[in-house]
Amino acid sequence: MSKPNNEPIWKRWLDRILVLNVFLVIAGAGWFAAAVIGSSQGFETPMRVFMRLWEPLFTPAIGLLMGAALLSGCWSWWQRRVQRARSDNGT
Repeated sequence: MSKPNNEPIWKRWLDRILVLNVFLVIAGAGWFAAAVIGSSQGFETPMRVFMRLWEPLFTPAIGLLMGAALLSGCWSWWQRRVQRARSDNGT
């Protein structure tokens, strides 16, 4: 039997969006690598398309990924601190 999930619905949707964001960043890195290789072979179109999408698509995606990682780390630290305080108080 599966364990019941007590997470709020917004948290599950946020996690799904962040997973999609990770895949977008990975795809962008792959596209950039392919564009660099193509550019060295004389194919400039992939790099031009990448550069046009850099500011409106990839920069916010990378920023969201970094912000989510920082927020997740802070949230985990806070949760551990609260649980430690509860165990120290005997509650």
